[in-house]
Amino acid sequence: MKRLLITAAALAATTPAFAATPPVGQGLNLIAIGMFVVFVAATLGVTRWAARRNHSVADHYAAGGKITAMQNGWAIAGDYMSAASLLGISALVFTSGYDGLIYSIGFLASWPIILFLIAEPLRNLGRYTLADVLSYRLRQRPIRGFSASSSIVIVLLYLVSQMVGAGKLVELLFGFNYTSAVVLVGVLMVVYVFFGGMLATTWIQIIKAVMLLAGCAFMAYMVLSRFGFSLNSLFDHAIAAHGKHEAIMRPGGLVSDPVSAVSLGLALIFGTAGLPHILMRFFTVGDVKAARKSVLYATGIVGTGYAMIIVIGFGTIALVAQDPLYHNGAGAVIGGVNMVAVHLAHAVGGNVFLGFICAVAFSTILAVVAGLTLAGSSAISHDLYATVIRKGQASDKDELRVSRMTTLVLGVLSILLGILFEKQTIAFIVSLTFSIAASSNFPVLLLSIYWRGLTTRGAVVGGMLGLVTAVVLTILSPTVWVQVLGHASAIYPYEYPALFSMLVAFLGIYVFSVTDRSPRGAWERDAYQNQRVDGELGLGSKTAG
Repeated sequence: MKRLLITAAALAATTPAFAATPPVGQGLNLIAIGMFVVFVAATLGVTRWAARRNHSVADHYAAGGKITAMQNGWAIAGDYMSAASLLGISALVFTSGYDGLIYSIGFLASWPIILFLIAEPLRNLGRYTLADVLSYRLRQRPIRGFSASSSIVIVLLYLVSQMVGAGKLVELLFGFNYTSAVVLVGVLMVVYVFFGGMLATTWIQIIKAVMLLAGCAFMAYMVLSRFGFSLNSLFDHAIAAHGKHEAIMRPGGLVSDPVSAVSLGLALIFGTAGLPHILMRFFTVGDVKAARKSVLYATGIVGTGYAMIIVIGFGTIALVAQDPLYHNGAGAVIGGVNMVAVHLAHAVGGNVFLGFICAVAFSTILAVVAGLTLAGSSAISHDLYATVIRKGQASDKDELRVSRMTTLVLGVLSILLGILFEKQTIAFIVSLTFSIAASSNFPVLLLSIYWRGLTTRGAVVGGMLGLVTAVVLTILSPTVWVQVLGHASAIYPYEYPALFSMLVAFLGIYVFSVTDRSPRGAWERDAYQNQRVDGELGLGSKTAG
C-alpha cells in the first residue's frame, strides 16, 4: 500500500502548482482546494481499506456480492447522478425553464423499467457482466464479442464526455489548467479501480451521493427560504427575472418537434437499462430480493435529488440571472451557463458552501469515471479474455491481472481522448451514449429474458444494426452535421436518433431470429424454458458464463 500513500502525497504536493488560473472569475478558491484535498485523501483511504479485501475476481468485479441493498441503492444513485445532474439540468432550467424538466423526468422514469423488467432476471442469470445474462442460452463467443464491443463503445464515449467535462469543470472551479485537470482525474480513477475494485468504487459512489444530496438539500432549503417556502413565489420571481418571462413555464423551448421529444425520452428511459456500469451494480448484492430493494432505494434517492435540482434550477433564474456579480461585462454568465448552480451556491452559502459544492462536483466525476472504468475493464478481461480467448480456462489470477492492465490502458486512453476532444462539444456524445445503450444493449437484454424466439444470429446482427444506426444518425443530425462539421443543413433532420435506431434494432433482432433455421437456433429456442426456470429460482448465477 506504499504506492497509495505515495500517490496521495504526490497529489497533495502538486495541488498548489496546478492552481494557475482563478476559478469562475472570482479568484483562487482556497476553500475549494482544501475540501478537494480532503476528499481525495478520504477516498484514497477508502481505496487502501478496500485493497486489503480485493483478492479474487468476484471481489474485484462484484465486491464478493456482500454489498447490502441500502448501500447498493446509494451507490447506484452515486453512479447515476453525475455532474450533469446538478450542473447540467440546473443550466437547462436556467436557459429553457420548463423544458429542462424533460431530462430529470426521463432519467427518473428509467428506474421503474429496470425494477419491473430487468433487476430480478439480471441478478439471477448473471455473475459479473451483462454478457453473462445474454450468453446464458446463446453462443458464448459471438454474443460476448458483441456485448463487449457495445459496452466498450458506450464506456469510451461516456468516459470522453466525463473527462472533457471534468477538465473544464475543474479548470473553472479550482483554477487548474485543462490538461492537468484531465490527467489528475485519470490518475485518480485508475488508482481507485486498480487497487480497490468494486468495493472501493462502491464506497466512493456512496460518499459522493451523500455529499451531493446534502449539498442539494441545503441549496434548495436556502432558495425556498428566500421566497417564504412558497413555490409560487419562487416561480413568480423566476418569471420576472428571466428574459423570456412567462415563456419559461411553457413547453417547447428546448425540444420543438415531437419526433425529437420522443427520441430523447426513449434514449433517457431505456438507455439507462443498457448502461454496463449501472447493470454491474446488481451483481454486488447477495440475492434478488436485495437487487429489488436496491432499485427502490436508488429510485427514492435519485427522485429526491432531481426534485431538489428543479428547485435549484428555478432558484438560479431568480437569484443569479440579474445579479451583476455573476456576469461579465457583456452580460454573459461567468464560466458559462453550466456554472449557474455554482454561482447559486455562492449566493446562498458564501465561499465555504461554494467550496463544498466545488468538491461535490469533482467527486461526482470521480465516482462516475471509476464505475465506467471498472465496467470497461471487466468487459475485456471477463468477457473477451477469460471466456472467448481462454474459453473459460483462465485462472482468477490471470483474469485479475488482465483486468488491471486494461484499467491502466483505459486510464491512459481516456486522458488522451479527453485532451484531444477539449475543443469539441460534448452534448452529442452524451446523447449518443444513451442512444447506443437504448438501441443495442437494451433490446438484446430485454428479448433474451422475455422472448423465446431469440437466437444468437438475431441478437448479434440486430444489436449491431441498432448501434450503427444510432451512431450514423447522430453524425447526420443537426448537432454534429451542422454545428460540429459546419454543413449548411442536416441530412437527418432530428436531434436524437433513438426512435429510429431502437426500431431498427428490434426489427433486426426479430427478422434475423425468425429466419434462423439452424439446429443451434432450434436448441436456443428450446433452452428458453430452462433459462426461465433457472432465472426464477436464482440458479443462473452458478452456471452462467
